[in-house]
Amino acid sequence: MATAPNIDSPTTVADNGVNFIAVPRWSGFDWLWHGFSTRRGGVSSAYLAEEDGDCPGELNLGFTAADSAENVRENRLRFAEAVTGSRDTPLRTVRQVHSNRSVAAAEVAVDADGLMTRQPGILIGIQTADCIPVLVADPVTRAVAAFHAGWRGTVARIVELGIARMQAEFGSDPADLFAAIGPGIGPCCYTIGGEVLERFTEEFSYAAELFSQEVTNPQSLPDVSIVHLDLRVNLKEANRRQLMAAGLRPDAIATVGGCTACQPRLFYSHRASGGHAGRMMAVIGIR
Repeated sequence: MATAPNIDSPTTVADNGVNFIAVPRWSGFDWLWHGFSTRRGGVSSAYLAEEDGDCPGELNLGFTAADSAENVRENRLRFAEAVTGSRDTPLRTVRQVHSNRSVAAAEVAVDADGLMTRQPGILIGIQTADCIPVLVADPVTRAVAAFHAGWRGTVARIVELGIARMQAEFGSDPADLFAAIGPGIGPCCYTIGGEVLERFTEEFSYAAELFSQEVTNPQSLPDVSIVHLDLRVNLKEANRRQLMAAGLRPDAIATVGGCTACQPRLFYSHRASGGHAGRMMAVIGIR
C-alpha cells in the first residue's frame, strides 16, 4: 500500500485502488481492522462532477436512489478488501435513524446508530456524509464499536450511552478504551439554527463552548452594513467531550480526516453538495 497526502492525516491507497484513512496511533494494534472511507477508489459514477471526468469511479457505500445497488455492493466488497485483505469479510450495518441506540452486531435489521461486537472476522460499520463517525476499540477485552453522531444523535448522547453499553455488554473499562473521531462537517462549515443551540444548551453545561458566531456580509447585497450572524456548532468537539465524560482518557482520543464540506474531492458532503451525495463508511473489526 502507498500513502497520499491529506489535510489532517495520510490517506492509505490499497492495492485495489480504494482510498481510506487509518488512525496512525492505532498501527500497533495488530488484532484490529479499521478505516474511514473516502469517495475515491470505487465503481460508482452517480456523484461524479464534471471536473472529475478523468476519475474511473467513486466509492459510494450507501444504497442511495441515484446509484445502482450493484455498484454499491461492489464498492463494499472493495472497501472490505482494502481494510481486511479479503472481499469475503462480512460487513454488518444497521438502519440509521439519528437515535441514541446502540446494539450488538448479532442484532441484525434493526434501527440504531451504534454497533458493537467482540466477534472476530467481521467488520461493523456506520455510514456518514457529514455526520460524525466515532470508532472505539478496547485492547483489553478485544471489543469494538462504531457510532453515527449527527447533531440529533450527539445531543441524545449516542457516544456516551454507547460506551455505557460496552461496559454492560463486554465489561469494558472506559479508562482502557481508545477512540477515533473521523471525517465530518466542521465548525468552519456547519451553520445551524436556534433549535440546535437550544437543545444542546438544555443537555450540556459546556454547550456554550461548542458554538461560535461568524459575521458575514451577503455579496448580493450592496449595503455593506447589512450582515448576517452565522451560528456554528463543533460536533467533533461535542463528541470528544462525551468520550471524556464517559471515562476515556483525553490522550486516547484521536481526530482524523478533517471537514467533509471543505474537502469535496475527497469526501461526500450532504450539505456541500446540496443533498446530492453518496455515503462514506467508518468500519472496525477484530482480526
